[in-house]
Amino acid sequence: MSRAKAIPETITIHVPFHIVRRGGRKMDDALVKALARAFRWKRILESGDYTTIADLAKGESIAPSYMTRVMRMTLLAPEIVEAIVDGRQGQEVTLAKLLEPFATEWVSQQHLSRSVIIML
Repeated sequence: MSRAKAIPETITIHVPFHIVRRGGRKMDDALVKALARAFRWKRILESGDYTTIADLAKGESIAPSYMTRVMRMTLLAPEIVEAIVDGRQGQEVTLAKLLEPFATEWVSQQHLSRSVIIML
């Protein structure tokens, strides 16, 4: 009768790979996430689940002032939102800058789209 060999409890597998960088720009995840949150919060308020930003902020466990600043991003011109989502915004466009007050009229935002957003 032959004895069975002991089976090791751990197995190590080596997988050779290398990372290849492709062209394109790095997306600003914080900026895209903030845009997504802003539009989600806007939808929630429009649905009537919460009646005020203060109520929604309490439900989301965040400061109402922060929520108000983020939700202001829903007032950005569509071409600016598209550029951010597509990763075509300039390096100057940061979440901190977009949380600062800006003109809410799309026509007034044209200077922002020309000078800061890189239109490809």
